[in-house]
Amino acid sequence: MSVLARVKLYDESIIKQSKRMFSNYDLRILMIPIIIEQLLNSFMGMADTIMVSNVGNAAISAVSLVDSINNFVIQVFYALSAGAAIICSQYLGKKDEKGANKAAHQVILSVTVISLVVTVFCLIFRAPLLHLVFGDVASDVMKNSMSYFFITVLSYPFLALFDSGGALFRASGNSKFPMMVALLCNGLHIIVNAVLIFVFHMGVEGAAISTLFSRILSTIIVFVALYKGKQVIKMKNAFSLRLDMPVIFRILAIGVPAGIENGMFQFGKLAIQSTVSTLGTIAIAAQAMTIILEMLSGMVGMGIGIGLMTVVGQCMGAGRKEEAKFYMVKLSIVAEIGVFVSCILVLLFTKPILLIAGMHGESAKLCINMMMWITLVKPLVWVLAFVPAYGLRAAGDVKFSMTVSTLSMWFCRVALCIFLIRIMHFGPIAVWIGMFADWFIRGLIFAYRFVTGKWSKMRVL
Repeated sequence: MSVLARVKLYDESIIKQSKRMFSNYDLRILMIPIIIEQLLNSFMGMADTIMVSNVGNAAISAVSLVDSINNFVIQVFYALSAGAAIICSQYLGKKDEKGANKAAHQVILSVTVISLVVTVFCLIFRAPLLHLVFGDVASDVMKNSMSYFFITVLSYPFLALFDSGGALFRASGNSKFPMMVALLCNGLHIIVNAVLIFVFHMGVEGAAISTLFSRILSTIIVFVALYKGKQVIKMKNAFSLRLDMPVIFRILAIGVPAGIENGMFQFGKLAIQSTVSTLGTIAIAAQAMTIILEMLSGMVGMGIGIGLMTVVGQCMGAGRKEEAKFYMVKLSIVAEIGVFVSCILVLLFTKPILLIAGMHGESAKLCINMMMWITLVKPLVWVLAFVPAYGLRAAGDVKFSMTVSTLSMWFCRVALCIFLIRIMHFGPIAVWIGMFADWFIRGLIFAYRFVTGKWSKMRVL
């Protein structure tokens, strides 16, 4: 029996609009700001790439290489925040506001300590780390990488805290405020970026400084709101936090597997990036722009997945498992439509974007070719590979998600990419062949896991 057929057989009291925890209006209010925030973040990355690309291929290559390390660290922080968001949403589903606030305070304390440790480590070992990951890249690329990495590492604690604060707002159903903060800070980021790069000719240092500035500002705004606001989750006692190990262990039970999953995912991307770096500056530049464009085409689906964690978390906390299943199917269908439309639009605007970015010649041809293949394949397999997994994690099925994502990443994406580039001498298209295989296998496994219903038997609280 198909997934849709199973949904139709659910109890009528669940399917009726008046009985659901989230009406269509509630879903729009939650999802649309998250999607807009994800698009804003993607546009910020694209604006950085376009501005830096005008400095030269060495600059854009450096930003691409360093951002692959930055994304590794960012995803680990995000996983910890997601763990808190899942637990808080389940507490709120149970109408336990005290438990939600207790978990929120503990995650802020944990993220602060972890992010500071990571920052100090990366500052001390940045040179060996860059050489270890990327090997012998061109000297001008390495010089730019060193400068860009140093400044962006300073922003790690602020980014980690902003992610945590935003996750707490979304867990309580308020996704509009983090979106407004992202809109303001990303707008200022682009302005400062343009001034530092084009007026003061600061190159990658200008891009890094504007990133640091926007992350500091966004963190300040979010935590002032958490302290003074009227939302359910508050940070009234942020300066008198004490470790509560049972709560922290509960958060880590969700956050650590998710962190390992995200970390291994980004570590695999580092291995791929290191392999692509052997193809030369033209291939690195083409791949950097393709990654930005591909991410843009998936922002609608990603935003829906992030919102799905709040929906499923609250449903599971309230003991409404069948309703959680219904929302996972419904929102996956919406995500499928969104990804299809996004892929078409991004492909249509690829050439104009490359012209604005000043990318031409062989790099532009490589980028356009890769985007055409992505547009053909992504709408068919991407959604099942990612969106339902957000719901599985929100229900507490994080170990299964971690295992599947890690294995499919390394045995499909990484292994196939390295084989095609180093043995078969493919160009950067090898990255996407491996990625397509990863999406397909992962989607099949997650779809099967959903249908079996084993994920709904997990317990978080």
